[in-house]
Amino acid sequence: MSNFNIEDLTSALADTKVSQSGVSFQGRSLKLDTAESAKEIIDAINNCSKLEYLNLEGNTLGVEAAKAIAKALETRSELKRALWKDMFTGRMKSEIPLALEHLGKALVTAGARLTELDLSDNAFGPIGVEGLASLLRSSSCYNLQELRLNNNGLGITGGKLLAKALMDCYNNSKTSGSPLALKVFIAGRNRLENDGATALAEVFKTIGTLEEIAMPQNGIYHVGITALSDSFTHNKNLQILNLNDNTIGPIGSTAIAKVLPQLQNLRQINFGDCLLKTQGAISIANALKNEHTKLENLTLDSNEIRTKGGVALAKAMHNKTNLKTFIVDANQFGEEGCEELRNALKSSGRSSTLGTLDDDEEPDSEDDSDDEENCKEEDEKSDDEEHNASKISLDTSIINGNAKSEIQEPSQILKEFLDKTSEDAFLKLGNDRNLLIVNEIKKHINEPSDVFIDNALPILMKVASLSNSKNAEVVKFSLELTHSILEILFGWCTQPEKLLVLNNAIIVHLGLLKGEDKKFKITWNLNGCALALESAVKKNYFHPSTKETLKMFMQRFDNVNTVEKSTIKKLEAAL
Repeated sequence: MSNFNIEDLTSALADTKVSQSGVSFQGRSLKLDTAESAKEIIDAINNCSKLEYLNLEGNTLGVEAAKAIAKALETRSELKRALWKDMFTGRMKSEIPLALEHLGKALVTAGARLTELDLSDNAFGPIGVEGLASLLRSSSCYNLQELRLNNNGLGITGGKLLAKALMDCYNNSKTSGSPLALKVFIAGRNRLENDGATALAEVFKTIGTLEEIAMPQNGIYHVGITALSDSFTHNKNLQILNLNDNTIGPIGSTAIAKVLPQLQNLRQINFGDCLLKTQGAISIANALKNEHTKLENLTLDSNEIRTKGGVALAKAMHNKTNLKTFIVDANQFGEEGCEELRNALKSSGRSSTLGTLDDDEEPDSEDDSDDEENCKEEDEKSDDEEHNASKISLDTSIINGNAKSEIQEPSQILKEFLDKTSEDAFLKLGNDRNLLIVNEIKKHINEPSDVFIDNALPILMKVASLSNSKNAEVVKFSLELTHSILEILFGWCTQPEKLLVLNNAIIVHLGLLKGEDKKFKITWNLNGCALALESAVKKNYFHPSTKETLKMFMQRFDNVNTVEKSTIKKLEAAL
């Protein structure tokens, strides 16, 4: 008889992966309006012996199609993963809640117990959460481990509705004897702001089992950051924390620094583009320097950090034996500061972890301090501006069905902006601006390439043109939306010929090449466009071929009349 080794058996079992079975129509770009048009999906569901996942990403469902698919799901109790990203392109806001409601009811009827629900990239806004809420409250979500709601246009109202539904789910599941133990929560690019973040923080605090929290690009300031920080202390196994592109600032950094010592399982931290400044960087460095030996990735780029803060962070990495990447580019170290930072990492054997120091700037003065009170005043001012802007939003009136006749319809406001681009028209779009504009672009995504580009590129340029505004809020919203549109455009370029069409269109719309259409006319501020694109280049949205094409035409473009030479040179340098 051969020797039996329990350790070998344990190792073999650990390496064994059981693949799930299910149905995927990912990326098929099917337009499903009726039950008949959904027949292929329904047949696939009915013919699947064990439906553990259903992937409908990249198709578009109307109410009747969703109802028919839901009927097929009513007997599939084994379904665990609902992968429903980018599923409502071009649909009216009124359609989405009904479609979600049909699908949700089907899962409840089937007695399914989901472990993953992904509804990212569906710009359904707060009204969509109402259709989703009944599913989230039900027993079908008691076992939910991963909830992904990235880029849904939730806004403050949607964030609060989501928080309420999740809290109800937790309380209901606890009563049933098995409390909700959510591990992954993703909700980036939703304009949750302080109030939405604070509402969700209460949920995180109650659940206490989260291992990954990602809430980038949500307009959260120190008030919301402080609430979130408090909730993190109740999630001791937190491993991934991503708050990129919010305004943590020095005040929020202090709140986070207080809780970091209690989060020793952190592997990835991303506070890039959060305006930490030097003071905030030092607070984070002090909180990390003695422990956190599991840390693998630290991202703190684009934070206006000067040498003192950068070196403090580098020295804090001395005991991080698992560190793989240390990202601090696009700060304000200057040449001497960059060298000091490299030396600090080298002395602890961490020099290989340092990313590129591209776009680093020389400090604009010798003063290395940050004015905390000024940061607080700016924060409160921004909160007030956000509140005032939200009054224009139609979120509440749409949800309650009480829209007043004197308030313009969203489509009218959008048309006004596109017809005559101005800061006032842009702000008038309110908290729904991302939702409205992204939906307008996605309406044409399944049409021929030239039709899609002809509709999308002018919108991109009109939004980007506002990035040279003197109003900080307009600049912020312009850059965020520019990045969102570019992400859609480059995500659309799945084939070389599409990329060629896009590259050519960008050159034409920047005035670097004369278009074939004699009626084509540039009506947007090219200086603002160049500034916005320079910002996007730093975040790596651009395909390499696009960068090369832009470079080539910029080098030929000697007589710059419509774009300031300094701006076009900055964009060229960024490429």
